[in-house]
Amino acid sequence: MAIQKFRGTGVALITPFQKNGKVDFAALEKLVAHVIKGGIDFLVALGTTAETPTLTTAEKQEILSAIVTYGGGKVPVVCGIGGNNTLEVLHQLKEMNLHGVDAILSVAPYYNKPSQEGMYQHFKAISAGTNKPIILYNVPGRTGSNLLPATVIRLAIDCSNIVAIKEASGNMEQCLELIQTKPEDFTVLSGDDNLIVAQIAIGMEGVISVAANCFTKEMTEVVNLALVNKFDKARKVHYKILPGINLLFTEGNPAGVKATLKQIGLCENLLRLPLVPVSEATAKKIAQFVKD
Repeated sequence: MAIQKFRGTGVALITPFQKNGKVDFAALEKLVAHVIKGGIDFLVALGTTAETPTLTTAEKQEILSAIVTYGGGKVPVVCGIGGNNTLEVLHQLKEMNLHGVDAILSVAPYYNKPSQEGMYQHFKAISAGTNKPIILYNVPGRTGSNLLPATVIRLAIDCSNIVAIKEASGNMEQCLELIQTKPEDFTVLSGDDNLIVAQIAIGMEGVISVAANCFTKEMTEVVNLALVNKFDKARKVHYKILPGINLLFTEGNPAGVKATLKQIGLCENLLRLPLVPVSEATAKKIAQFVKD
């Protein structure tokens, strides 16, 4: 599989809910159509933004299959399958119907804080457990563990189906080390919407974006311009939406995204506990930004 598929703008899709608490598949279909029309390059199902920890096993499968169907083969689909129990991750890879899935996004183990050797062995086992391409996901702010460049490079060299990483440490020095030392055919994607112009400037090849759920055309324009070195134009668009991007994360993800999507008319502003909607003050700021 060509790793070029995972260049550009991927969108970490939210999971819309109905007032009765069930998944809103009609809204999900509308959202998938919205982001594809907006120019995204690939869809990411069942990531953090999808509130995946609150979904049942059956719901995860239904959502994944629906996204594959709604996408209609127009763009690749990446599925989030990760965790801090290696055997359970391998079980999910075996049991889930991954028909129509082009790659797996797998987060660094969280909470139990493994060593770098532990993370290497974890991902090596996952690599052996699937023939799908794997995109590593490093997000220390959520996991409490940091997948260091040396470990990433070791995995990229030793495991042929580990083809990319979503790097969301926000540490530019670490990003620079990763980009300078990676194999040529290994792709580094940003996980930070607010840093994307700077990160493409140092060698990243795209983003797996939260903001692309709602600011789709603008985010894809920023990435596409930056990838062809039109940084003056990319900055103008990025600065235009940056206040909105910051609002998305003021009270956590995906609370800000759902408040924004409600204003746009794409889904209800409903989350599953322990997540709750943004405060009234933040909701007003979001509404004003969307209106402006």
